Amino acid sequence: MNKIKLSLAAALAAGSLMFAAASAFAADTIVDTALEGCKVELDAWCKDVTPGEGRILSCLAAREDKLSGRCEYALYQASVQLEAFVSAIQHVATECKTDLEKNCANIEPGGGRLGQCLKKNEATVTPACKQAMTDTKMEVE
Repeated sequence: MNKIKLSLAAALAAGSLMFAAASAFAADTIVDTALEGCKVELDAWCKDVTPGEGRILSCLAAREDKLSGRCEYALYQASVQLEAFVSAIQHVATECKTDLEKNCANIEPGGGRLGQCLKKNEATVTPACKQAMTDTKMEVE
């Protein structure tokens, strides 16, 4: 069960970064994976928990010894999806650092604003940044 604790801890630690920068689609996909796989547990133990700030994950973590295999696997899958998404964000941030400093220095991070700024300035960003955006299928609404 330590794997679940590690997965939950990783999700909680990275969650604030991801949700600040993620597209709604990516966030929904990760959350839906966990919600679908843990529906029985959520309905039984966490239905009265107010969502947000990791409270639902904490509810599941408090009962980790009682989670079904399906729920454990769903949480693992969600943590894998989250890790991949955070890696993609880090890759774009690394490859686009100069472009972000040059074109987006006055943009407040979060809500996809930096990604929108990069897309807006796509014609002038470095080839490495363009490639990172292509590699990660970065989409901006």
